[in-house]
Amino acid sequence: MKAITIDEFGGPEVLTWTEVEDPVPGPGEVLVDVVASAVNRADAVQRIGLYPVPEGESPYPGLEVSGRISALSDGVTGRQVGDEVAALLTGGGYAQKVAVPAGQLLTVPEGVSLVEAASLPEAVATVWSNVFMTAGLKEGETFLVHGGAGGIGTMAIQIAKAKGARVVTTVGGEEQAARARELGADLTVDYRSEDFAEHGPYDVVLDIIGGQYLERNVRALDADGRLVVIGLQAGLEAPLNLADLLFKRLSVFGTTLRARPLAQKAAIISEVQEQVWPLIESGAVRQVIDRSVPMAEASEAHRALEEGGHFGKLLLVNE
Repeated sequence: MKAITIDEFGGPEVLTWTEVEDPVPGPGEVLVDVVASAVNRADAVQRIGLYPVPEGESPYPGLEVSGRISALSDGVTGRQVGDEVAALLTGGGYAQKVAVPAGQLLTVPEGVSLVEAASLPEAVATVWSNVFMTAGLKEGETFLVHGGAGGIGTMAIQIAKAKGARVVTTVGGEEQAARARELGADLTVDYRSEDFAEHGPYDVVLDIIGGQYLERNVRALDADGRLVVIGLQAGLEAPLNLADLLFKRLSVFGTTLRARPLAQKAAIISEVQEQVWPLIESGAVRQVIDRSVPMAEASEAHRALEEGGHFGKLLLVNE
């Protein structure tokens, strides 16, 4: 098969469409013929050498795919060759084939094409596990998600709104703001000219930025508020007034999805199938796709990701 390889760390140009050995599914895994994958910020961080591949996992980037099952290993039940699925991965999605633990498979939602389904697993699992399973967002609470134009942001806006929250998001400009409001955001804040902390208080904040956002996130939380940090685009360190945590009884969580144990990922996928898939099939939540490019041109998609200005997910399609 062919896959996108990273022979040296660097810019998008280091991504190369290369002939490699086919993956071999282990016990409890299936082999998926990949129809499409999606670009996530973590892929770019891996490309520059700051997000190491977990030991024993595929070295190729790509945290989600859609495709068809072509083989099953021992211990897999409830699936058969030919099934159309979407899948959450630890890596290996930028390829023609990938081995996937059966517990990380999702059926393709009704009304969603097989290609479009590649945009769902990572974003939906990230939002559900962090905003609802970890932070416990409830109906009637106020939720702030940073980066409302990205794959995580566009999904977080919709799911939180569908679950009855008041939704605020940060965006870069009026065009992104208008599209975020179309998805259900009650308030948009232009991070280039406004301070999101002034529009609080918030009950839950989902932060992909890190760095200097920490102090403002904490300051903007209401009593008993919860902050979940899932990205570090602005840096690894920031000062923090611990008095805010104590006097407002705040909780701050830091999480990643990729390195979680298989059992945790399977539990997340099970809840996603039960709680979010009905929202997608009813039309209350929809996939937001900026554009699709051939898998072999992954470097172009990474350039688009880093340039910004896109809205929603960037897909890679096997032709």
